Amino acid sequence: MEEVLNIAVLGAGLMGHGIAQVFAEFGHSVVVSDPDRDALANVFKRIEANLRNIGRAPEPVLAHITVAAQIAAAVKSADVVIEAAPERLELKRKLFWEAAASAPAHAILASNTSVIPITQIGEDLATAARARLVGTHWWNPPYLVPLVEVVRTEYTDAAVFEQMFELLRKVGKRPVKVHRDVTGFIGNRLQYALWREAFSLIESGVCDAETIDVVVKNGFGMRFPVLGPMENADLIGLELARDIYSIVVPELSCAKPPSRLLSESIDEGRLGMKSGEGLRVWTSEESAEVRRRLSEHLLKMLVD
Repeated sequence: MEEVLNIAVLGAGLMGHGIAQVFAEFGHSVVVSDPDRDALANVFKRIEANLRNIGRAPEPVLAHITVAAQIAAAVKSADVVIEAAPERLELKRKLFWEAAASAPAHAILASNTSVIPITQIGEDLATAARARLVGTHWWNPPYLVPLVEVVRTEYTDAAVFEQMFELLRKVGKRPVKVHRDVTGFIGNRLQYALWREAFSLIESGVCDAETIDVVVKNGFGMRFPVLGPMENADLIGLELARDIYSIVVPELSCAKPPSRLLSESIDEGRLGMKSGEGLRVWTSEESAEVRRRLSEHLLKMLVD
């Protein structure tokens, strides 16, 4: 039987409750902390809904989860502390400073930031705490998406890096090692490179937003579950890959500021599904249907 660890999750929102669920499903003792009393009160309901949605009994999982409003109480016995707070650098620095002051000296400190360099988050920590700090970038929803990017900094102890990687593997995730602490890590750098070109194509009148989605979902995106881009390059042959690269890449967008299309949409109140319109127009029923299809698709991929 695997050792039962004490896991503290700082943040009860979109990512935090799902991360807590993953560890609790594997029998670890989890404490969730959040200054928002309403978010904390909804942790159990949200996890129960997740589990029922995937056909699992919630009671055995919820039995491993408790909540605590104060960080000190949440981390006092923690073997691992995972921060899942909003993407604000100063907030994350403050949370880790508080956690490091109250957690045991052996506790691994992990941030779920999706883009902020871990080195910047740990700048206020003492040397010993910085050695225990890693990035663990989970993907939404964390209980369905296997990938977690494990990020080391120049200060991270090699043993801590390996321990975090192995722990994630043992709770059913598909961790990858990020050996340099770059902004956005791996997944978001790839994703936003695609988004930049997509926005550029729309802005220059090549196509509309719906066409972008049709092309990705019905074209090269269909291959991704079984054929990654590097595999595809080897499949077609590197000579052909280089020939295509030399023709296409010089023509791609190199824009640095956020897309003009994004800024104009936001300024006009078109914020996405939550406002009924973003890059595309959405009814509440259409938005709900997208979320339902996504959940069913991810679950099917896990089962398959």
